[in-house]
Amino acid sequence: MKGKRQYGQFIRWIFIAIDFVVLNVSYIATCLLTDIQHQPFYGKPVWLMLNLSFLAVVFVLSTLHDKRVVYIDRVLMLLLKYMLLHVVIFLMLLSFVDEVISWKTIALFYTIFALSLATWWIVSRKLLKWYRSKGFNYKKIVIIGGGTSGAGMRLMQQLKEDEGYGYHIVGFFDDEPVKDLNAYRGGVNELESFIEKNSIDEIYCAIPENERQELQHIINVAERNAIDFYYVPQFSKYISRRFEIETFGAVPVMSIHPHPLQNPLNKAIKRGFDLLVSSFVLLCSPIVFLPIAIGVKLSSPGPVFFRQERTGYRGKSFQCLKFRSMRVNDKSDTLQATKDDPRKTKFGNFIRKTSLDELPQFINVFKGDMSIVGPRPHMVQQTHEYSELIDKYMLRHTIKPGITGWAQVNGFRGPTDELWKMEKRVELDVWYTENWNFMLDIKIMFLTVFNAIRGEKNAL
Repeated sequence: MKGKRQYGQFIRWIFIAIDFVVLNVSYIATCLLTDIQHQPFYGKPVWLMLNLSFLAVVFVLSTLHDKRVVYIDRVLMLLLKYMLLHVVIFLMLLSFVDEVISWKTIALFYTIFALSLATWWIVSRKLLKWYRSKGFNYKKIVIIGGGTSGAGMRLMQQLKEDEGYGYHIVGFFDDEPVKDLNAYRGGVNELESFIEKNSIDEIYCAIPENERQELQHIINVAERNAIDFYYVPQFSKYISRRFEIETFGAVPVMSIHPHPLQNPLNKAIKRGFDLLVSSFVLLCSPIVFLPIAIGVKLSSPGPVFFRQERTGYRGKSFQCLKFRSMRVNDKSDTLQATKDDPRKTKFGNFIRKTSLDELPQFINVFKGDMSIVGPRPHMVQQTHEYSELIDKYMLRHTIKPGITGWAQVNGFRGPTDELWKMEKRVELDVWYTENWNFMLDIKIMFLTVFNAIRGEKNAL
C-alpha cells in the first residue's frame, strides 16, 4: 500500500516538472518571436521571476495532478486561475526590477503559455486515464453498506463506469447478502480480517448514520490500519448538488452549494457571452440565413420561420423561432417529429439533420428569451405532462433554455417516445444547472458543432 501511494506521488511530481518545462518552452518561444536585441524580456531576471511565480502558483493551486476524477471544463477553469494568479505574482515581482516590458510581449507569452499548458494538461489526463485503465497506479478500495439500491451500490456503479479513475473495488461488505455480486465479501464483522489480509487504500462507508456503533467500529478499523475513510451520505440518491462543509465548534454542518448561475457575476458573464456571440451571428446572418430561407420557400408553401410557444425561464412561455422544416399543419404544437414523419420536406429533413433549422434561435438569445447553452425548451403541452410524471422536471427551468445543451451533446436529443428518455434528459439538464461554469459552455458548443459536422442519428 505504501509503495503504491509513493508511486502516485512520483507521477504527480513528474507532471509538475513537465508543467515547468512547458513554462520554459513558452518563454523560449516568446523570446524567439520577439526582438531579443532590444527586449528586456530576454534575460535571466525575467526568466527567474517567471519560474518563481509559477512555483508559488503550484504551491497554492496544486490540486489538478492529485485528483483522479477531473473533467475537461474544470481543467480549463483551473487553468484560468493559474494564469490570473501567475500574472499577478509576476507583475508584482517585476515592479521590484528596473525592467520595462511591453504589454504585447507579456500578452504573447501568456497566450503561448496558456495554450501550451491547456494542451499538456488535457493530454496528460487522457494518458493517465489510459495508464490506469491498464491496471497501473490504482487504489484498492472497499465499500461498506448500501447494497442492492443504496448509496454504496450507486457509488460502485459510478466508479465502474470509467476504469480510468483508477479504483479497484476489491470488497463489498453488507450485513444483508448481495446476490450476484462478485465483490461481495460478507458482513461488516468480517471487514477487519479482510483488511489485514489485503492491502487496502481507502474505505467508503455507506451505512446509515443511525447505526452509530457499527459506524464507529468501521472508523476505528480504518484508523488502526492507517486507511483513508470516506462517508457516503444516504441522501445522495435524492440530492445531486455539491455541498459545502462548515463547522460550529466540533460539529460539522453541510449546506447545499447554491447554483452557480444564482451568482450575479456568473449571470453577467453568461449573458455577456450570449450577446457577443448572438450579435456576431446575426450580423453575419444574411450570408447563411438567405440561402436557407430560399430553400424553405422552394420546398413548400408557407412562412420561412416556424414559431412555437415553448416553456422558458421560470416557466414563462415565449415564441421560439426555427426555420420551417415541415409542411404547414395543425399538429405542430402537439405532435413531436418522428424519423419518417410525412410532414417533413426533403429540404426540411436536411436542415434538421444538420441543426441549421435552429439558427433563428440566436434571435431569441439576443432578445434574452434563451441562452446559447442550456436545457432545450419544450412545448408547453410537454411541460404540463412531464412535470406531473418526472421528479425535478421544473428544476430545468431555473435557468434560461438553450439552443444546445448538456443532454443534447450526450446523445439525448430528438423524440422522447419513451418516458426514460425524457427522465435522462431532465437528469442531465439538472446536472448542468447545478454544475455550470463558463468552460463547460465552451465544451458544449464545441461538441455541438462537432456532432453537427459528424451527423447525429437522433437528429430528426
